[in-house]
Amino acid sequence: MSQDRTAPTRASFRFLDRLRVRWAEVDAQQIVFNGHYLTYFDTAVGGYWRALALPYAPTMTALEGDLFVRKSTVEYLGSAHYDDLLDVGVRTERVGTSSMTVACAVFRGDECLVHGELIYVFADPVARVPKAVPERLRELLLGFERGELMTEARVGGWAAVGEDAQRIRQAVFVEEQKIPAEMEWDAADESCTHAVAYNRLGRPLATGRLLEHVPGVAKIGRMAVLSPMRGSRVGRQVLDALMQAGREQGYREVLLHAQLSAEGFYTRAGFQRRGPVFEEAGIAHVEMVRSL
Repeated sequence: MSQDRTAPTRASFRFLDRLRVRWAEVDAQQIVFNGHYLTYFDTAVGGYWRALALPYAPTMTALEGDLFVRKSTVEYLGSAHYDDLLDVGVRTERVGTSSMTVACAVFRGDECLVHGELIYVFADPVARVPKAVPERLRELLLGFERGELMTEARVGGWAAVGEDAQRIRQAVFVEEQKIPAEMEWDAADESCTHAVAYNRLGRPLATGRLLEHVPGVAKIGRMAVLSPMRGSRVGRQVLDALMQAGREQGYREVLLHAQLSAEGFYTRAGFQRRGPVFEEAGIAHVEMVRSL
């Protein structure tokens, strides 16, 4: 099939979600079965909400509504094959009184294979009758498409951000990772520097803290990101804010104890492993350092 001149381009999407075609998605013609493209759209929409820094379920609860698909359209221009690496673009095209139109497109490289629209209606989650799209949500969606930032990191003491930091750490370390509560909370919280990242609805999403390790060297710890937001840049935003606070406080180096599962995250931020693996709170860690 030839490329349609009216097909969207990669550059028209601020958000693109990457996936690889699985064997189960290929039909008897050795191409992706047409119905799977709607699944690709829907999967990418989930990533789009993450890019908006909006954990979907709690956000809809806070807005006292939910989004229901009213109409889906798909136009097929080409075919994807097993093991192809695809990028799925998602863009808010229009926000009406009670509905919103989302444009989606599947790309292999720069080639648009499939594109379409999803029309959602914002409605009461129980009665399922349409409601006006909340102005906060409207501005957030359109702001993202204008290139605006979706999160901000606030740095301060325990009195300023401690309640939100505590809520995140309780969810991640105590409830999810089963670290005993008495090991999580210590006296250092009251005196060290904390950072908390918030979305544009004011919901705290990630946290960390910075304290002195030895003169000239700071230590970052208690880095935690709520599970729906992992894979976004919110954790890096907190890390960068803490490192900047360390520079402003005159430290020349920073170290941290990284869980092995997070080593790649810190490596991408310029940290290097130092020393052997060790156990902390029953979880394998490694010490990592970088200069400021």
